[in-house]
Amino acid sequence: MVNISEHLKEERIILGLKAETKEEAIKNLAEVFRGAPEVKDFDKFLADVFEREDLGTTGIGLELALPHARTDAVNSFIIAVGRIDKGVDFKSLDGEPVKLIFLMATPKEEVQNYLKILAHLTRLLKKESLRASLLEAKTPHEFIEIFKKEEEQELT
Repeated sequence: MVNISEHLKEERIILGLKAETKEEAIKNLAEVFRGAPEVKDFDKFLADVFEREDLGTTGIGLELALPHARTDAVNSFIIAVGRIDKGVDFKSLDGEPVKLIFLMATPKEEVQNYLKILAHLTRLLKKESLRASLLEAKTPHEFIEIFKKEEEQELT
């Protein structure tokens, strides 16, 4: 099984993300990837995320959004997390504003692994207790620890 917590990095978690719109939220969060070794072409990566978003909202409900792209602009799976306390309109399926954004990308050839990661992340985030804890986390380190604990409990 793929553990999301293994891919989370403190410097890629913004607990006070500032944004008024979905586009601003994605752009501001994506900045953590600028210059990252996994990103071959930042502008193409961002364009591919917005192209995917144009196909249909990644606001899945429950105050969550999972903007993502399968793109040749990255050479390995990447994930960043943003938390917007007041929420932002993502045209979510349930009409609620989004407070937690998980921005991800993977190389096009890694589709199978990527689909497993998306399914795993979605399953975890459906747990109200986990979402509540993530919304309360005080530091990126604490955010990752909450995720690790949840994944460990899943294995037992």
